[in-house]
Amino acid sequence: MDFSIDKENSTVKVKREFAAPISNVWAAWTKSELLDQWWAPKPWKAKTKSMDFKVGGQKLYAMVVY
Repeated sequence: MDFSIDKENSTVKVKREFAAPISNVWAAWTKSELLDQWWAPKPWKAKTKSMDFKVGGQKLYAMVVY
């Protein structure tokens, strides 16, 4: 997996290959009900409030302990 942070441009790039159909991988990253299941490290859980996929868009989420 390649993971890089560009602080100057406020961007994060993640590159990884999966042995899965592209539709499943896209859903895992773009559907909050799926993303929230795996995004946070244990014992934390992700809780997504909003995701905006346009250029310059933002994702608003929190990591909480249940």
